Amino acid sequence: MGNLHDILALAGDRAERFGLPYAGALTPPEAYLVWRMAPGAVLVDCRTRAEWDWVGRIPGAVEIEWLRYPGLAPNPDFLAHLRAQVDPESLVMFLCRSGGRSDQAARAAAAAGFTSCYNVLEGFEGAKDAAGHRGTVGGWKFHGLPWVQG
Repeated sequence: MGNLHDILALAGDRAERFGLPYAGALTPPEAYLVWRMAPGAVLVDCRTRAEWDWVGRIPGAVEIEWLRYPGLAPNPDFLAHLRAQVDPESLVMFLCRSGGRSDQAARAAAAAGFTSCYNVLEGFEGAKDAAGHRGTVGGWKFHGLPWVQG
């Protein structure tokens, strides 16, 4: 898949192509490699507690809800929790169910001064397939990356 420099360059190209206000966008396999290769890299799983408990967790990820469960109201403490657990100079990758909330989290973190934010495209479960099911066409789980049942 390439070395760290090549993966981050590709992610940066995606950010430029899509006009993203953060450093880049990574596929799940790319994000896993970056997490393993970049010293101090952090994966922030911004799904809800219910998703962590019932769908699955990524061992070693920092868990901070972007939307609070139940009710799915925005988490007003997201940035405070992020600052408490993650160095703003770290390479930080955000992951949610399918890439939407993590995009919002990456935008917020970049605007708050985190210098190297990335969104994990496809998220944990990926988009829905023709039958309306997730996990069959993309996502962290689909790619066989490490996770455990909640």
